[in-house]
Amino acid sequence: MDYVIVGAGSAGCVLAARLSEDPGVQVTLLEAGPVDKSVLLHCPAGLALLARLGSANWGFQTVPQAGLGGRRGYQPRGKVLGGSSSVNAMIYMRGAPEDYDAWAAEGNAGWGWDEVLPVFRRGEDNLRGADAWHGTGGPLHVMDLCDPNPYAHAFVQAGVQAGHAHNPDFNGASQEGVGLYQVTHKAGERFSAAKAYLAPHRQRPNLHVITGAHATRVLLQGQRAVGVAYRHGGQERTLHAEREVVLSAGAFQSPQLLMLSGIGPGAHLREHGLPVALDLPGVGAHLHDHPDVVQVWDVPGARELFGLSPAGAWRTVGDIRRWRRERRGPLTTNFAEAGGFIRSEPGEPRPDLQLHFVVGKLVNHGRTAVPGHGFSCHVCVLRPRSRGSVRLASSNPLAAPLIDPAFLQEPDDLRRLVAGFKRMRELLSQPALTGRGARETSAGVRSDAEIQAFIRQHADTIYHPVGSCRMGSGAMDVVDSRLRVHGIERLRVVDASVMPSVVSGNTNAPTLMIAERAAAWMKEAA
Repeated sequence: MDYVIVGAGSAGCVLAARLSEDPGVQVTLLEAGPVDKSVLLHCPAGLALLARLGSANWGFQTVPQAGLGGRRGYQPRGKVLGGSSSVNAMIYMRGAPEDYDAWAAEGNAGWGWDEVLPVFRRGEDNLRGADAWHGTGGPLHVMDLCDPNPYAHAFVQAGVQAGHAHNPDFNGASQEGVGLYQVTHKAGERFSAAKAYLAPHRQRPNLHVITGAHATRVLLQGQRAVGVAYRHGGQERTLHAEREVVLSAGAFQSPQLLMLSGIGPGAHLREHGLPVALDLPGVGAHLHDHPDVVQVWDVPGARELFGLSPAGAWRTVGDIRRWRRERRGPLTTNFAEAGGFIRSEPGEPRPDLQLHFVVGKLVNHGRTAVPGHGFSCHVCVLRPRSRGSVRLASSNPLAAPLIDPAFLQEPDDLRRLVAGFKRMRELLSQPALTGRGARETSAGVRSDAEIQAFIRQHADTIYHPVGSCRMGSGAMDVVDSRLRVHGIERLRVVDASVMPSVVSGNTNAPTLMIAERAAAWMKEAA
């Protein structure tokens, strides 16, 4: 085998497709989860049931979070072909140009906005057409929602009433404002990385995809990666790589796998009885995520909104029939249909908050059914200062890692989230929504102290963990600007864990871009 890739999530699917374009190389992609067969993975609205069933999901938890009143946060990650792109809310978002320019300014050559924009454009097949910001003909289909919910439009109208600009394209000339999100859909179905990159090429004789394969360690000869050990069908197996091993297991499991292989903070590895192949202290450090809190609003009798009621159940029966027949209707929703990028204070140089407007009442990440009809809105801090870690719970490779995002560890993150809670309430309180009978369920939370307490009781992830194998040239960095692990030959990490800092927005599209860049560099190096 020439290349062994661990993890068939967004990055792994890109790498497998791009590297196997050369018929002279052999590529194996290992995925711990199953094939993406379930209709719930393909029907966009199926993500609601996926959340409640816990299927296709690692379902991790954090360690107790001091900033969240000692609660454990929930950390869902895709465990299926396509990874989290098969279970997420399908929003296509790149982040702000300043994010990438900051990466480059930190010494990561080739990662500035002018370098990454062409990669985004080449990877995209946007139904709106090509322009200076967007591309057509790429593997990833991007489009506007087929049948947006009337309340998504009402949210945008409310945002304008609150003084925000209407932004029809968050990936265009400006990110600021409110609008509907574009999504990774095609013909009324989810269009995951597995569909975009992997499915069209599964018949290539040089591409081998092994599902149900849980990687346990990287095989090393001295300071060189030579393969991967993995569990499959209850047996320990090995695969050797003649060219490179690539870890694309995500922000939690890529650092975990490095540490299980003896690459990481030496003292921590020795605590678990692991031999130290390379003392690389930055492995698992710098973990961070967008801290997020949700407001839930009741809209009695609003059958257009998803909700638990006899009328809602009857409507869903018809919606299922329509989706099966036409691939249209309410079940083409991604739930988080609209949103925006706003400033916590007028003096902020650029938006520091993101909103996700959800056309249903979202409680406990959608895992708890709530009676009645209504909507929800998230607000998250786009550039958090808090930094946490990923550590080993034990030397058992099947044990979940210890995940500590250190939510709200830095006071500035809480300050911005309090301001965001107020700005979100101001927007949702406009006539476009209250005129439809919307009532906030947390309306009694008014003072800063009450809002802070509410946030500590309810805040959690918006599913954007990054940074745990940070890219850079410093002593605490893990990979170089071409994503090669410092001090180990023929080993790369290619996923969101390499981001020096989280982008100002959702992380799926940037992860695909990162993998496109890595694949090109790997071809050059071959």
